[in-house]
Amino acid sequence: MADDYGYATEAVPATSVSAEYIDKTFKSTAIDLVSATLGGEVLGFSDQWFADAANLINPLPPVRKPGKMVYSGAWYDGWETRRHNTEPFDWVVIRLGVSSGTVEGIEVDTAYFNGNHAPAISVEGCFSQNNEEVLSWKGGRGGWETILGLQECGPSQRFGWKLENPTNKQYTHVRLNMYPDGGIARFRLFGHAVPVFPEDTNAIIDLAAAQNGGVAVSCSDEHFGTKDNLILPGRGKDMGDGWETARSRGKGHIDWTIIKLGAPAYIQNFLVDTAHFRGNYPQRVELEAIEWKGDGELGPDAEGWVKVAEPIKTGPDAEHPADSLVKDKVFTHVKLIIVPDGGVKRVRVFAKRAV
Repeated sequence: MADDYGYATEAVPATSVSAEYIDKTFKSTAIDLVSATLGGEVLGFSDQWFADAANLINPLPPVRKPGKMVYSGAWYDGWETRRHNTEPFDWVVIRLGVSSGTVEGIEVDTAYFNGNHAPAISVEGCFSQNNEEVLSWKGGRGGWETILGLQECGPSQRFGWKLENPTNKQYTHVRLNMYPDGGIARFRLFGHAVPVFPEDTNAIIDLAAAQNGGVAVSCSDEHFGTKDNLILPGRGKDMGDGWETARSRGKGHIDWTIIKLGAPAYIQNFLVDTAHFRGNYPQRVELEAIEWKGDGELGPDAEGWVKVAEPIKTGPDAEHPADSLVKDKVFTHVKLIIVPDGGVKRVRVFAKRAV
């Protein structure tokens, strides 16, 4: 199949992940390294005549607006190029939203592209501090190396691939290749941030932040907003980019999220932000932490959780600081508990690395 397109990629061992298992496979262990909310940026592309390449890294699910027409034709929520591409593929270059990262898996979603979908894709990566040099390679070989070899796609469907051997090499940029042309709604690059930590081991940094290697590994509920939003940079743009649970009705109900820190750490203080949550913030927030050395998945009822802050009475649209009660013990995970339910925009865990 690769020979048909005239551009060879390596046959990297990867397992196909069905649409219903993509989130379960990746979202408890990895982050989307190219997400626009994390700071991912489309730097260049071969073409985007019908729909903009920037849509690929929108963290929200794609939507459809039947009958909506624009200058170029029907409106699509994705990246769509012109027909009859004379090159082997159309391409888009994306700068990761983290300093660098390693890759565990990939998702390509062709939602609502039917008859104009991408027949096949591949993904390449490089490590470079020079955006202009990377863009100069355009659709050529340049310094690109294969992350995921040529894979067939189809109409209006989520496609996932888990690398049998997650990359050891770090990447700063990726190129999504679409053979030969067509449309893709969303592109996700699941992996792990490789942050550049300060040389000073006494430096206090936010080790819950996704950019510093933090991962929201599990939660009780995310009906209105995903747990992954808690560790994004900034204070967000509206109520939609935070973590929000369904309304509870039972007595004694709580909701929780567990965050794996970017490194084992001595926690100094916290910040819980309810930005944009003005009538649906929690009554209060509690914080616990643990040094987890066990095998398997860490649960909310595991033995060893320690109270690390006084309960915080929360209010609307505000930042709530809290001092750590335990500054001399190493922790690897933090549990954010909201009572009884509601929405939180961000949680910051300011700590010193335990090195």
